[in-house]
Amino acid sequence: MTTKHTPGGSRNLILCVEDERDLREDIIEELRSSGHDAIGAGTGREALDALEAVRPDLILCDISMPEMNGYDLLETMRKERTDLGDVPFVFLTALDERDEVISGKRAGVDDYLVKPIDFDLMLASIEARLAQTRRVRTLHRRDADAVQEAFRHLVDQERVTEGTTDVLNILGFGVVLADAHGDVVFANAFARTLSAETEAFSLHGRLRAGTPELSRKLRTHVAEVADAARRGEDIMRGLALPRPDDGEELILVICALPGGRKDDAPSSLAAILISDSKRRSAPPEHMLASLFGLTPTEAQIAHGLVSGQRSADIARRLKISQTTVAFHLRNLFEKTGTRRQVDLVALILSTPVAVR
Repeated sequence: MTTKHTPGGSRNLILCVEDERDLREDIIEELRSSGHDAIGAGTGREALDALEAVRPDLILCDISMPEMNGYDLLETMRKERTDLGDVPFVFLTALDERDEVISGKRAGVDDYLVKPIDFDLMLASIEARLAQTRRVRTLHRRDADAVQEAFRHLVDQERVTEGTTDVLNILGFGVVLADAHGDVVFANAFARTLSAETEAFSLHGRLRAGTPELSRKLRTHVAEVADAARRGEDIMRGLALPRPDDGEELILVICALPGGRKDDAPSSLAAILISDSKRRSAPPEHMLASLFGLTPTEAQIAHGLVSGQRSADIARRLKISQTTVAFHLRNLFEKTGTRRQVDLVALILSTPVAVR
């Protein structure tokens, strides 16, 4: 097992956990002949080791195994690998008593196949589970694609069209575009609502925050990011603004938004994405892993970016190098279909738990 499975590929990866070697090999052969990719594990421990290297689309697991049985493996995954929470888990067992089925359902198993295995039934059950997972992801991607298209239009500051505005106004997070001077070019409905309700920042003319010090810090970040965008660089800054009413925070993620040309000179903007801790914030790491097929480390980095952390901050928190963070960031772009940090953060904030 030398290659990692890439979510979203044309073939599904099935992990078969079965201690009977002949049966395991028969199942794997049947799966492969039916167009799936398949790998095997002889014990629960081997399965956990395999899950460190791959992210399967479905797991077939025997119940009665030495050392770690199927229930133990399922419990361990549910507690320690929450990033795999959307991966269907199907029990294989010779036990078909009613109580056994009930125990499996209560443990969180998604389906139940009884030995001797009916391969036609197995393949039909697998396809049904995979189709259900695809439907959920398709619904999410449809909404996410609309957001991505809107942000692609915003790359040119002269193309904040009516259609783009409509998409940005349904989002459950604030979107503000500002130039290097801190002058507001655009603000969506949620940003204007947050400004009016919290008075933590103002969108009238020039950007202002609740105190002169925070206003200077905000405009400094915007100027720095907009200048980087003019040079074609992709940088990000974060800032927390306290709500005057209760001290809860608004999280601002300020991203470079390279623009086109205006009056024969390069133009650029800073995109400020605002989330409210009192409302819906960034999805938890396990949900990000499930939605986009991320590894635990990739999910942690994505969550850190949405929280306004710089790459250096994330590296220190995870005790890894900034080079490693950059490597995972490239994987994040590939898996989410994004190209810049602003696209990635906007996509994450537009997941179903964040859209009103």
